[in-house]
Amino acid sequence: MIFNSIDFLFFFPIVILLCVILPKRLRYLWLLLASYYFYLCWNAKYVFLLLGATVVTYLGGILLSHANRGAARKLIVASCAVIDLGLLFYFKYFGWFLDTLDRILSGLNITVLHRGFDIVLPVGISFYLFQSLGYVIDVYRRKIPPERNPLRYALFVSFFPQLVAGPIERSENLLGQLRDLDRRKLLEPGSVSGGLTLMVWGLFLKMVIADRVALLVDTVFDEYYLYGTVALLAGSLGFALQIYCDFMGYSTIAVGAARVLGIRLTDNFNTPYFACCVSDFWRRWHISLSSWFRDYVYIPLGGNRCGRLRKYGNILTTFVASGLWHGANWTFLAWGLLQGLYQVAGDLTRPFRQKLYARWHCKTESLSFRLGQSLSTFLFVDFAWIFFRAESMSKAFDYCKRLFTQWDPWSLFNGELYTLGLDRFEFNILIVAVLALFLADLVLFLKKQDLAAFLKEQCVWFRWGVIWLLVLAILVYGIYGEAFESSQFIYFQF
Repeated sequence: MIFNSIDFLFFFPIVILLCVILPKRLRYLWLLLASYYFYLCWNAKYVFLLLGATVVTYLGGILLSHANRGAARKLIVASCAVIDLGLLFYFKYFGWFLDTLDRILSGLNITVLHRGFDIVLPVGISFYLFQSLGYVIDVYRRKIPPERNPLRYALFVSFFPQLVAGPIERSENLLGQLRDLDRRKLLEPGSVSGGLTLMVWGLFLKMVIADRVALLVDTVFDEYYLYGTVALLAGSLGFALQIYCDFMGYSTIAVGAARVLGIRLTDNFNTPYFACCVSDFWRRWHISLSSWFRDYVYIPLGGNRCGRLRKYGNILTTFVASGLWHGANWTFLAWGLLQGLYQVAGDLTRPFRQKLYARWHCKTESLSFRLGQSLSTFLFVDFAWIFFRAESMSKAFDYCKRLFTQWDPWSLFNGELYTLGLDRFEFNILIVAVLALFLADLVLFLKKQDLAAFLKEQCVWFRWGVIWLLVLAILVYGIYGEAFESSQFIYFQF
């Protein structure tokens, strides 16, 4: 079941209705059943994997509460980590590992061990395994008490709005809210209106922008060898827009759906393309994952509390791990490595850049300087997205080579842009929709308010005018239908 489907249109109101009708003490049980049904709609047999991860980490938390010796506590948390990460490795990386081993052995003229090993990747496995593992680590660090109620803990792991693509919630946030769910007042007007507004905005981002620009991106990346610089640049810029609106669209719908139910999830995006440097970008992009790697990988490795060389090694290790988290492909590893190298390079060149700014009397607080920082950061990030989107390293390098060598500026004026999967009319719709996105992000950047909070402060006619315009745009200009294969969210594959 996906958010932009008829099934969810019926499912969600039923969930809300029964939450209101049922006794308060049964709310978490009903949400647990609804969450497991939501996951069962994908693949019934993989619900046992979700259940197994839940049981292992629940028992790990209980055992930690009874273990006083340091060695025993370390053994418990290490065992949970081995089981969780072992499941992740088997389902997500084992086939890739065997394929890589086969190629190495074949190159050495050694008999190949296997061919065609394939495992279906359970949807959302990276998200719920990281969420449950984070819980065990938090209990180990004594940041939170272990959850004694196994059904309430199961709801924490499987809460349906964020189950398959995040945000990756921390136990102190989500689990704390679930513990007093029976004391919460449901259907508060502010929460319902704000949540529904966010859901509409998320559907707009997904169906009007992400799925529309996906047609252009797929056209360019599938046959990149036919195009020159202009089309390839349009493809890379288009993918930066697509993955942002696709993933932020899902996160926004998830946050909105949870808010309707009276639960506050972590905001996963904060205008990342307005970032002034790559490290700032990662404080704004996929916040729940980047903070997870910071707290559970980077800081335990030593963070920036050790020597400079060790610090850079920690940064590269963390971002390579982040790249591999996204999938079993060398392109993801390269993407993560690039993100780490950007930050190392930025740190190494900072003293030189500061001296240069002082010598040239640059006004580093000026709007023009800030715009330059954001533009240069976006270009670095966009270049890395090419590796993220490419099917293989060879195709990524070929794409980059053509991007910088096949100059064809005349393509900007001969109408070629309107042959890349979108005609002139569809292209204009995309431009108007992106303008709406820019204005919403500008409000968030300047006023620190999401769209729901901003509209709440406006007069009634403006608020409802914007909401109905978004609904109308989704109905008229949304990309959907049985024949449209890209209707699933990009991050479901991770």
